[in-house]
Amino acid sequence: MKYRSNVLERTATLLIYSCLILLSLLCIAPLIHILAVSFSSAWAAEAGDVSFWPVGFTLQSYEFVFHKPQFLNSLVVSLKRVVLGVTFSMVLTVMAAYPLSKEARAFRFRTVYAWVFVFTILFSGGLIPWYMTIRTIGLLDSIWALVLPGAVPVFNIILLLNFFRNLPKELEESAFVDGAQHWTILFKIFIPLSKPALATLTLFCVVGQWNSWFDGLILMNSPDNYPLSSYLQTVVIGRDLSQMTAQEVLRLSETSNRTFKAAQIFLGALPVLLLYPFLQKYFAKGIVLGSVKG
Repeated sequence: MKYRSNVLERTATLLIYSCLILLSLLCIAPLIHILAVSFSSAWAAEAGDVSFWPVGFTLQSYEFVFHKPQFLNSLVVSLKRVVLGVTFSMVLTVMAAYPLSKEARAFRFRTVYAWVFVFTILFSGGLIPWYMTIRTIGLLDSIWALVLPGAVPVFNIILLLNFFRNLPKELEESAFVDGAQHWTILFKIFIPLSKPALATLTLFCVVGQWNSWFDGLILMNSPDNYPLSSYLQTVVIGRDLSQMTAQEVLRLSETSNRTFKAAQIFLGALPVLLLYPFLQKYFAKGIVLGSVKG
């Protein structure tokens, strides 16, 4: 009976790992295909001969991308957006989540404030009032139009305040007994113990800011101010040769439209792929475990 139970357990484990490996391959296969196309020759890409390995290896597509001013300008805009947007969002998230994590007896009208935040998730004024508000305050065609409207991520606030609530109350009570104030407790206790949650929310903010393309299209009057995702969206839909110089048109004729697009798409995804390994270690790390003894 025990032997049969072990066999069933091993079979179930094997099936679970097989499914997870299959799902992982399905997720990474499109990216590998895009990478292979970007390194392939024009004739192989146009003929559809590229699967998961480059055919006729060449770097012409990447050379063309790095000589294109629009791509480099949009990359700089996206980097500015990520730095400013993530900084503003994380600061405001922590500042809002800490008081909202307190009990109603410690923070008067806490429930009212919490429901105001939830209301913004369920209802919105719509696209046109949103656009008119940004235009009225003079943010159009500036980096702040991409940063300030989404500076308060309510979903992240809810996640972080629930994480704060699960921290041991004894730590906060001991700090109050020792004479610590709320600022000291926040920066000396809550934030160090919340590194896994903060790392996860930081990654959410980075991915959200980096991949957002729609607001760039409608809030930027000049294509030179497009973030990278907005620029790539215009590239995927189609290309305008009238905006290219004669030298760029000649260089593009030596490549393929598929390899050119694939190179830009892969370069657009590369920063997030490089950032993830540095934050992944915090996801499964239980810093709170063992912090309270006795």
